Amino acid sequence: MSATAGGAQPAVLALDQGGQSSRTLLLAVDGGLLHECHCSIATRQPAPDQVEHDGEELVASFTHCLAELAAYLRGHPVRVVAAGLATQRSSIICWDRRSGAALSPVLSWQDRRNAAWIESFTASDAMVHQRTGLHLTAHYGVSKLRWCEEHLPQVAQARCAGSLAWGPLASYLLFRLLRDRPLLVDAVNASRTLLWNLRQMDWDEDLLALFGVQRDALPRGVANAYAFGDLALGDAAVPMRLLTGDQPAALFAYGMPDAQAAYINMGTGAFVQRLLRDVPVYAPRLLTGIALRDAQHTWYTLEGTVNGAGCALVQLERELGIAADVAERQLAAWMDQCADPPLFLNGVSGLGSPFWQAHFPSGFVGEGSAQARLVAVAESILFLLRANLDEMAGYAPAPAYLVVTGGLALNDALCQRLADLTGLAVRRPRQVEATAMGVAWLLARQYGVWRVDDAPAVFAPRENAALIRRYLRWREHMPG
Repeated sequence: MSATAGGAQPAVLALDQGGQSSRTLLLAVDGGLLHECHCSIATRQPAPDQVEHDGEELVASFTHCLAELAAYLRGHPVRVVAAGLATQRSSIICWDRRSGAALSPVLSWQDRRNAAWIESFTASDAMVHQRTGLHLTAHYGVSKLRWCEEHLPQVAQARCAGSLAWGPLASYLLFRLLRDRPLLVDAVNASRTLLWNLRQMDWDEDLLALFGVQRDALPRGVANAYAFGDLALGDAAVPMRLLTGDQPAALFAYGMPDAQAAYINMGTGAFVQRLLRDVPVYAPRLLTGIALRDAQHTWYTLEGTVNGAGCALVQLERELGIAADVAERQLAAWMDQCADPPLFLNGVSGLGSPFWQAHFPSGFVGEGSAQARLVAVAESILFLLRANLDEMAGYAPAPAYLVVTGGLALNDALCQRLADLTGLAVRRPRQVEATAMGVAWLLARQYGVWRVDDAPAVFAPRENAALIRRYLRWREHMPG
């Protein structure tokens, strides 16, 4: 049965490009999973503060998953009505718009190799923040683009030849995967470059001039919900109708987000989001982002970011010689057993909101076993999340509850301590890998039959005076 055959069960296809793997999920329009494929990708760290992927490998990973899906569809009566793609928002790449060949690595959102350059614009931080919703840090795209132009001869040559394209990873994957080879970017991914004006919904000419970036190599900005072109799926063509970022997609995994909830996605990094609907809020120590833009509306978010979440745990596991699979299995038990862990001042990958110190030194306050120190790192993630929620209180009503997703959300002890620390009930849906589910819901919402998870695990807050004391002590060691 072909992907476009009539009279078959309608389904949507979600493509999710994350830091560890590329995934494709085929879901019926009611949310039922029909087919899933994962393809691991390699992460390279050639030097301190450098984190990158191979662009050709990322394309090949999706090509593999799509070929597997095409084989599945030949034996099943399924009609794929639309596809969507989500990527990590701040990752960028340069490529040749004639051949499609990658001219640079994919520089991950974690990559901070050009931090000194972006820090030279500190005097413009307030202006940039008001226009883009972001602070000047090397996590965002523009410093990575400039590094590629200045350090990679093939990028400079393509610039001179008029064949350079550069921008968010999402644009490159569109260009390589779609038959039409569009040079487009959605508002969500564009907004993580430090070049996108949140109110004009376009590249900001003043910021392009400030950072010395020429507009002609950038993709054209459009809404998230848009007719991007056709995705080849075997011999069939599936219309690509959505392009977005991983964190905004996660907001929609269980339907339209509740403005009364705070949404926390905990993976390599951890992100706190509050839906603002159609009015952007300027919060000096937080971020303003875009949740979704379609033909009628723009939904904004108030955001907090914790750079050192899963990656901080992985870093300590390596330093201590603890196998990752052992730590994953045992961390919850160690958290239950460790009554008085030390404190961990978490500056891994740079200290994000609400502190914003790119070179904050990480370190422990107090002594403890290897297991206790790993517990301290886990608690530092919660402490940073609580600090962001505290900061949000000045700009949005207090949330009624928290929704947690991402790989770290599977840790029961972590969820319970988050509830204890914030005094809020924590709801964990059964499906915590929320990005692809959010893409699928946004594609399928016109059908109105999506089954929302109505039985999440709920962690009610309990009295935990020792945890609160540790948090208050931790705050004393952090910047003001």
